[in-house]
Amino acid sequence: MIEAKQKTLIVNDVALKAFELMCVARSMAQLYDDNRDVCSRYVHSTSRGHEAIQLAAGILLRASDFASPYYRDESMLLAIGITPLELMLQLLAKKDDPFSGGRTYYGHPSLKRKGFPVIPHQSSATGMQAIPATGMAHGLAYLHSQGLLVEKESVVLCSLGDGSVTEGEVAEAFQMAVLKKLPIIYLVQDNDWGISATGSEMRTMDAYEYAAGFKGLERMRVDGSDFIESYNGLTRAFDLVRKERRPILVHATCPLLGHHTSGVRKEWYRGENLLEQEKDDPIVKLEAYLLANGQSSASLKKIQDRSRKKVQEDYEQALLMPDPDPTDFYSHEFALTEILEEKGTRSPKGGEKVTMVDAALHAVDEILRHNPEAIFYGQDVGARLGGVFREAATLAQKYGEDRVFNTPIQEAYIVGSTAGMSAVGVKPIVEIQFADYIWPAMNQLVEELSKSCYLSKGKFPIQSLIRVPIGAYGGGGPYHSGSIESTLLTIRGVKVVYPSNAADMKGLMKASFYDPNPVVMLEHKGLYWSKVPGTLDAKTIEPDGNYIIPLGKASQVQMANEEKVKAGESAVVITYGMGVYWAKEASQSFKGQIEIIDLRTLNPLDWDMIAASVRKHGRAFILTEEPLLNSFAESLAGRISKELFHFLDAPVWTFGAVSLPAIPLNVELERMMLPSAEKVKNELGKLLSY
Repeated sequence: MIEAKQKTLIVNDVALKAFELMCVARSMAQLYDDNRDVCSRYVHSTSRGHEAIQLAAGILLRASDFASPYYRDESMLLAIGITPLELMLQLLAKKDDPFSGGRTYYGHPSLKRKGFPVIPHQSSATGMQAIPATGMAHGLAYLHSQGLLVEKESVVLCSLGDGSVTEGEVAEAFQMAVLKKLPIIYLVQDNDWGISATGSEMRTMDAYEYAAGFKGLERMRVDGSDFIESYNGLTRAFDLVRKERRPILVHATCPLLGHHTSGVRKEWYRGENLLEQEKDDPIVKLEAYLLANGQSSASLKKIQDRSRKKVQEDYEQALLMPDPDPTDFYSHEFALTEILEEKGTRSPKGGEKVTMVDAALHAVDEILRHNPEAIFYGQDVGARLGGVFREAATLAQKYGEDRVFNTPIQEAYIVGSTAGMSAVGVKPIVEIQFADYIWPAMNQLVEELSKSCYLSKGKFPIQSLIRVPIGAYGGGGPYHSGSIESTLLTIRGVKVVYPSNAADMKGLMKASFYDPNPVVMLEHKGLYWSKVPGTLDAKTIEPDGNYIIPLGKASQVQMANEEKVKAGESAVVITYGMGVYWAKEASQSFKGQIEIIDLRTLNPLDWDMIAASVRKHGRAFILTEEPLLNSFAESLAGRISKELFHFLDAPVWTFGAVSLPAIPLNVELERMMLPSAEKVKNELGKLLSY
């Protein structure tokens, strides 16, 4: 525990700067309230009551630092040099909003500007920033350990409201910060409110008391309404983290003098408590300090007047600024990739056949060898086991436990930390042990990874390769056999890859790593070793080290006989993963009649190949391992029916697993639920009979 109560005299230029910025923040809040008809068109929060602690933090941040503010940190942004005009451009969702071009809320920065701390995309989901911020610190620690970090004292500031500390994902962040001794400051601003819920309704301890349970997490309390105490305390906190490279939590008590948001006004629910808190106004306290230390009332009045004038002028200028170009609404869903064509040698002369799991292992090995900024982590991938499927065997021994390491059972951290890693220049490969266990990570995948590129207008794409073993075979049971691709495909801004053989595994793994966007690679456990009958073709000659396949390019696994096509007796099976092998075996009963397309990438989708094949055959069969109802397969069938209706000679056929909540353990029950080659053969017969 560090004490922060010493009243060290602060030189006047720092205190005066803070006072002027407090006056600016207060003037902005008042202006927004006075012009509600304009300023409340879009929901916003202000920093009233929190100015002192936020300004202290912002003043102490360096250009070499990284920060994750939360949605009330307007004063912190002013302190690092963001102007009132820039903030107002975001408030009014204007084209020249420097953070998002009018795409996201006020006080949600995305900043990559010379001379400023780096601030990646910030979401509104409370507490969600703790994991990406800790990932940034984790990335800095890694770069430091490898001699790759230019600025040795860079730190991360993660700002949180106290209510958000009750989130489970914050605990995951704290756990990793102390486990790995990461250079991060958790600044918790406690105003004793959620929205209308008070602290006593939400918790039995505050964040400072809670932090005591994390061994190695230094703690400090400050009066967040007192700039002098806040500045002194945070100075000591920053010095500790810069020099000793370990985490600290600073708990700052603040009054909430403004509204929760412009849409939830304080007078609706706070009553007498509002008047009680106003006696702790940070501006009143700092003004008293300045008057007691040589400043005159007249000089402070000039600062107040100047601040009001500046805010009014910036507001009038912001009103005149243009709105975004509506035709540009779609840009930056993904960052552009440089991998646009297949390269390297797929089947080298004299090469040996390998299993899919070994092709993946060799791909990651080659990536780590040639990219010192690359790391690989997840559950049980470290040196002792090398992955439950041996998919990471020998990697920790080769590259060390700073680069290949185990994590706790924290799926949210595994996925969400990659956003922070990417922001500091680390290129992470991570693994979720089974697809059925990805659900705790969905908050991070949706709120942080998927939206970052779009909402930052391309400033912060997240380079993240997430490996997920998937699929059913041989009695894996209800928690180790699930298919999740349809859920993933509803998340915009995330690419989804699904290889079905060793060569594709290696080529797609490389492309997924070098893609600047989040990529989820689904790897079917039943194909890993080609032990399932009918899957021997999943073993292929291993491609060379330069082999790479662009995402979004399907493969024609099997062609139909042209005579059958001309006679109108053919069909195309569109599938992926295990479906490729069911389709191959089933097609033997329809010699020359079946083309098989292996999609390989589900997003982006190779629509051109699909459309060309459907036009050619007039019959389309979509095969999936997932339960069929409301699935990706049904969605694709709907698109084919709509866009290619005039070319169809039969209904678009879909086939998949029975729509049940889970895959049963007993192998006979599993067999009843899942597709098989025999079932596919029967369904193909029905389609071809049209």
